[in-house]
Amino acid sequence: MKVYTTAPLEDPRDARTAYTHLEEIGYDGAFSFEAKHDPFLPLVLAAENTTKLRLGTAIAIAFARNPMNLANLAYGVQSISGGRFMLGLGSQVRPHIEKRFSMEWSKPAARMREIVLAIRAIFDCWEGKAPLDFRGEFYTHTIMIPAFDPGPNPFGPPPIVTGGFGPLMTQVAGEAADGFIAHPFNSREALLKNTMPALEAGLVKSGRSREDLEIICATLTVTADSNDEQEFERVKLAARKQLAFYGSTPAYKPTLDVHGWGELHRDLNRMSKEGQWDEMTDLITDDILETIAVVGPREEIAQQIHARLDGIADGVSLTHNRAPDPTQWADIVPQIQAK
Repeated sequence: MKVYTTAPLEDPRDARTAYTHLEEIGYDGAFSFEAKHDPFLPLVLAAENTTKLRLGTAIAIAFARNPMNLANLAYGVQSISGGRFMLGLGSQVRPHIEKRFSMEWSKPAARMREIVLAIRAIFDCWEGKAPLDFRGEFYTHTIMIPAFDPGPNPFGPPPIVTGGFGPLMTQVAGEAADGFIAHPFNSREALLKNTMPALEAGLVKSGRSREDLEIICATLTVTADSNDEQEFERVKLAARKQLAFYGSTPAYKPTLDVHGWGELHRDLNRMSKEGQWDEMTDLITDDILETIAVVGPREEIAQQIHARLDGIADGVSLTHNRAPDPTQWADIVPQIQAK
């Protein structure tokens, strides 16, 4: 199984060293994340300071941009990295698209599908496969003159992967993308009941098979040395806070429903609106934590990752945004890869 993670970057200049460190550890790939900074710029620095590490955006907010803009960015990072880039796209939620980015929101799954298809049409034009003549419901691209045509990428077009949670957005990946990044608010049961059927529906619709789609599961990883109980409790508490936040969000309720915990969402959602964030954390029991996250001493994590994802995923992305591992799980990475 391939192992990925997201580089923890408060300062984008740290990309010069952070990705080098991840490559030295032995990760198969590392992502950037769109939060405080643009996700593409750090990968340019990462590409210049690594040689083997696969690089990707997980995710870039698609609806904050347009297909031509995304195609140009992706082509550039693909060239600079020597063919090591994957374009990871996600939708974000409506208030951020409309009120933070001042962009249009409508039919998110259909729009995401069209963005992917439009980018492919632009790539095909630049690769010399077809004139640019994309006419969709949301985007139209019909002009490409030599002055703006970069020509074939020496490393080929980068793969396009999409992230999602609900069935319609998940199906888009199966239908149109090269890969799918699953959200960390998933248990094995939720992945099997909710995610995999939606991906399969998309694959059937497009006439493709499972082998045509790379699946990477972001997985909340909660661990510490077995003799450091204080640190273990710290990272578990941070994970409970993260899960309480996710559980309060209506879009993520299906994972709770799979386990008969649907009423928990009602309580978490109400408490979030009342600002009871600490009290919300108390509702995340050990059972919930250990069902959704992978929890255990460091020597057990590789085995647990495989128990969670074997038969589902091609790769895992180790994550714990609220308590990132200072060693970036260096001892765990080769154990996962070896199994």
